[in-house]
Amino acid sequence: MPISQCAAMLNIRPFRLPTIPPLHGKVNVLSALATRGVAVALVIVALMAATPARALTILRDAGIEYGLTQLSAPILRAAGLNPNRVKVLVIDDSSFNAFVVDRSTIFVHSGLIEKAGDGSVLQAVIAHEAAHITNGHITRRGVNMRSAQTVAGLGIALGIIAGVAGAGEAAGGLAIGVQNSALRSFLSHTRAEESAADSSAANYLQSAGLGAQGLVALHETFRGQEVLSAGRQDPYTRSHPLTRDRMRAAQAYVAANGAGAGPSDADRYWFARVDGVLTAFSRSPDWTLRRAAEEPWPDIRAMREAIAYHRNRDLSNSVAAIDRAIALRPDDPFYRDLKGQFLIESRQWQPALAAYGEAVNLAPDDALILGNYGRALLAVDRYKDAQQAMEKSLQRDARNARVLRALSLAYAETGQTGMAALVTAERFALAGRLEDAELHASRAIALLPRGSAGARRAEDIVDAAKQDKKRKSR
Repeated sequence: MPISQCAAMLNIRPFRLPTIPPLHGKVNVLSALATRGVAVALVIVALMAATPARALTILRDAGIEYGLTQLSAPILRAAGLNPNRVKVLVIDDSSFNAFVVDRSTIFVHSGLIEKAGDGSVLQAVIAHEAAHITNGHITRRGVNMRSAQTVAGLGIALGIIAGVAGAGEAAGGLAIGVQNSALRSFLSHTRAEESAADSSAANYLQSAGLGAQGLVALHETFRGQEVLSAGRQDPYTRSHPLTRDRMRAAQAYVAANGAGAGPSDADRYWFARVDGVLTAFSRSPDWTLRRAAEEPWPDIRAMREAIAYHRNRDLSNSVAAIDRAIALRPDDPFYRDLKGQFLIESRQWQPALAAYGEAVNLAPDDALILGNYGRALLAVDRYKDAQQAMEKSLQRDARNARVLRALSLAYAETGQTGMAALVTAERFALAGRLEDAELHASRAIALLPRGSAGARRAEDIVDAAKQDKKRKSR
């Protein structure tokens, strides 16, 4: 799936070339998002405004999310959290920020990854956000959430998600409108919470064998931010208040416990790979091609070059470059997924389908790869096969709006107009477009069998939309 533009400043630090880490067995990134995605969407949609001040865009890429899983898993385990139940997702935003809204998802800005410089700072951020979960700060967010709903004025959207959740499927929009004041009130932390989260994060990093030096480096990044006016501060500083005491506490922890081993070679590899995808899609192709030569991992260097050529509409060189990466890591499904993207965006339907098919064979449970495979099947008019692949994808990950859109087309092509209307209604509902959602849900009710699961899902959307209209009329 294409990575959206997310320009940000970047400080590339060279890494020594280690042994390239293998994928851990057959890739299984089966995330229980049929339920978890609902919980996250429930909170985020509660923050949406009728007239959004800006949009949050969740970047969905199978390779990026696998890499973030590798970086976060030891920290989450040290925190007593299940890496299979807590996912790290990337927000398309060039600022340095991260936040949690429930117990199952940590959001990091693309700008944080690009500015971090190495994996230790990113891992310190993940540890800190995990600490907000384990320390019960999410419980306090219940009060903040109610406040955010009042500010944003769209608490009624919770009813929509609850209805979709009851059917075991939920739609997630890539673009989520958020009122700035609502977001700030929801994400704010007290200084006491920040100090407690730092202390827990240091212990998690130490227990994971990484050491807490990354936490010191994180605080160093924001030295001097507190003296700036709020409008000039980095968003992370505004929602995560920094004090000199926190900096001294982190330094004292390292002095007492040692700097630790820091990121492993595997961590360095996956950070470089995640960062490489983000920068290759956000920076100019010329910049990427110049910097790719500095990349110590040959497969990542080839990947970055492939993305740059693709963005220059040079299909021949982009495919040749990604094939070099595939040759270096033949069991890696994510390079084949990326190759499929190059081909499908170049309207090479059958070669794209072949590339995605190879990726699915290597990662049969990866929701994003399954969704891309379904879209490729749709492009070659294999509607039933496309429907099956995309339904399987959404059962694993309900946040993929691109797949929801494609699935509605597959339903329409196979004469299932009621289901096409329902999926479209769910997509609009979870993007906060309640009037459009109600229109399509009403059509679905008229077309689907009375009392069926689909009809009940559509009725939930219509009821929620009507309640929203009543609220607005008060």
